[in-house]
Amino acid sequence: MKHLILLFSFFAITLLIVGCGSKTQKASTDIDTVKTDDVSSKDKTIYGICGEGTAMNTLQVITDNSDTLEISIADAKDNGMVLGGFECGDRLAVMAKKEGKEYIASEVINLNTLLGSWIMPNPIDGSDFVGIKLKDGGIAESINNNSTFYKTWRIFNGKIILTANRDGGGDEEETDTFSIKILGADSLCIQNSADKFEYSRSNKY
Repeated sequence: MKHLILLFSFFAITLLIVGCGSKTQKASTDIDTVKTDDVSSKDKTIYGICGEGTAMNTLQVITDNSDTLEISIADAKDNGMVLGGFECGDRLAVMAKKEGKEYIASEVINLNTLLGSWIMPNPIDGSDFVGIKLKDGGIAESINNNSTFYKTWRIFNGKIILTANRDGGGDEEETDTFSIKILGADSLCIQNSADKFEYSRSNKY
């Protein structure tokens, strides 16, 4: 009888431990999913590839979700917000709203054009060049800058977000959000309420 009681107690404890472990693991997964979905839902940017059906005022985008969208870019062109131009096969970030059955773009960013090394004269004394290198995969690096160490970049609702560590700031990351004012083959201008940076493309770094 004692053996049966001990055996029953062992199974009861085992089931209790397994059950608690399963609930804890599921809760953790649910929290991670909510965080990821929440961040994604706030970014209204359309990401995709410029398709062969693109015309003068209509941009064809094959999205990351494998949808094919025909987007009017007339307003974006009139407002100077087609940034970096585009060719078939280029990767684009597009801000657009749907009016009826038509998509109207307010901003188009050529992500291929945005990649690369961008430099400007050192604002302190102009003796050297400083800048930023934007790499594929959202990686950012500083150029000749011993006070700001860029780490990542991404587009969020038509703006570029940069994260960096500052000299003397320890491991704490700072995040800056900029509007892209100019983007061309050899020029990049970004601006927020506090700063404006005008870069030239460099093949040296």
